[in-house]
Amino acid sequence: MIRKLAVCLFVSLWLVAVCFGVGWLWSYNHAAGAPAKPPEHWPEKALITRNAHGDTLVMLAHPKCPCTRASIEELSKLMTSCQGRLTAHVLLIAPVAAGSDWPKTDLWTSAVKIPSVTVSIDRDGREAAQFGALTSGQVVLYDANGKLLFSGGITESRGHSGDNRGRSAIESLVNRGTADADSSLVFGCPLFDPESDCRKPDYGKSAN
Repeated sequence: MIRKLAVCLFVSLWLVAVCFGVGWLWSYNHAAGAPAKPPEHWPEKALITRNAHGDTLVMLAHPKCPCTRASIEELSKLMTSCQGRLTAHVLLIAPVAAGSDWPKTDLWTSAVKIPSVTVSIDRDGREAAQFGALTSGQVVLYDANGKLLFSGGITESRGHSGDNRGRSAIESLVNRGTADADSSLVFGCPLFDPESDCRKPDYGKSAN
């Protein structure tokens, strides 16, 4: 009897631990990052060039953030659905003292393969600051006149690709000129938090 009770207790504790772990993982995956506070008009001090004849999208990201892999995947789908109507920039943050290869992770490799997307190094996050970005995977969309159309993320949770509110809104804005939403939650690691896992020197792998 004592043995049976011990087994039942062990199984019960194991189930509680599993439920706790699943609950924690779900909460983590669906915990949105800090939203950006982008300017209503294209920042004059931005170093990247806005398309004066169409919409321009900017994604601000940390090159070693695993959550952003899904954002890059969604960006590829977005560029395909917009059929050449959209110009995009992916800016990957790198410390001032870091070498040119430091930001060239798998995210860089995936982003440069997307048509009509320009990938650049954002030294010390200066461009990210221009667009008020705080979370990796943050996207902003401006029209040909430099007016802000959308700000948010293009995934439904951390590291998970699939249909989502942000991508749908941008597709509608670019292809039809209107959308039901002009913002969405953004899921990713903090861009400027020195304690973030993706800021550790051994986190992530270089593409070279």
